[in-house]
Amino acid sequence: MSAVLRRVRAASLLATVLAAAACSTGPMTPTAPTAPGTGPRPYVPSPGPAAPLPPPSDALSPAVLPGWNDEDHLAAFHAYLDGCGAARDAVARAVCGRAKTMASTTTVTPSTARAFFEANFSAVPADTPDGRPGLLTAYFAPEYPARRVPDAEFAAPVLPKPADPRGAGDRAMVESNARPDQALAWMRAEDLFFLQIQGSGYLTFEDGSRARAAYAADNGRPFVGIARPMARQGLLPENGTSGDAIRAWLADHRGYEAQTVMALNPRYIFFRLDPDDDGHPAGAAGVPLTERRAVAVDPSQWRYGELVWLDADGGNLRGATASYRGLAMALDTGSAIRGPVRADLYMGRGDAAGAEAGTVRHPLRMWRLTPKG
Repeated sequence: MSAVLRRVRAASLLATVLAAAACSTGPMTPTAPTAPGTGPRPYVPSPGPAAPLPPPSDALSPAVLPGWNDEDHLAAFHAYLDGCGAARDAVARAVCGRAKTMASTTTVTPSTARAFFEANFSAVPADTPDGRPGLLTAYFAPEYPARRVPDAEFAAPVLPKPADPRGAGDRAMVESNARPDQALAWMRAEDLFFLQIQGSGYLTFEDGSRARAAYAADNGRPFVGIARPMARQGLLPENGTSGDAIRAWLADHRGYEAQTVMALNPRYIFFRLDPDDDGHPAGAAGVPLTERRAVAVDPSQWRYGELVWLDADGGNLRGATASYRGLAMALDTGSAIRGPVRADLYMGRGDAAGAEAGTVRHPLRMWRLTPKG
């Protein structure tokens, strides 16, 4: 979400986050059928010089990556076209240009897309300090009902950026000082809480009109997940802290109990309302996210516009898909996304994307696909 989604994203991250964002391309396909969480993502520049990275000594051909033969290379190629313009260094931009020329002058097929990746990239493993797997979570662009005027159910105000957002206090203080005449819209309290975790989302009003609630500012307080405290207090089981489970509990205890739990997270997000673009939000790189092909990463470890190979399996949340494997573009970041082997996969818009995102908490291996000069 542009500033994302900031970005919009609750994923299993929602599970993690709660515990500590229509594309032309095809999806990264889970290897098992799916069952039917992260902070706002303001723009964060990718640090470091724009000079190309030196060739690593442990570079591999992408052809040896686990699952490479099963990848939908054509879908990945289109996702690469959508996001490679965010790259900053000269070599990466040159390879992006070759891809765009190829797409404009020839009919790209699955085999030619695969050949393009193998000819133009080397795969370099990303490692954690202790050599253990990292973590994959997921996020999405939520869609929520809203009201122009409050009622007993839609009683939580969507607040605009104040003159001094960092001086607004913690969540409880912001809520107690909220002025009803300043509300941009009114939502269910649990929906607003999740919208703030995602960073932005889409609102549908009673007359059928729609708007995008875009990240405008935050109060500067750290994000504190509520999943683990809820499990410790016996409000939810240890393995039952998915986004859906947390939302259901908050809805069932709307009022003082839910407010007390939500107040454990002092971070508060302010919004602006934009027209619904009928598409997907932009990530921190300023590029619209491609569902199931874009990830939020730590910008101190990765560069926006980089091509990433994900290999994640062994998720332990209820309803989790067995594994996620494939190419994705690094186009976003988030307050809970830290470390060299940490990614938050954008699942798309709406309830189905959110339901799956809330089950993603998988051990992860990552490879950086380094462009060749």
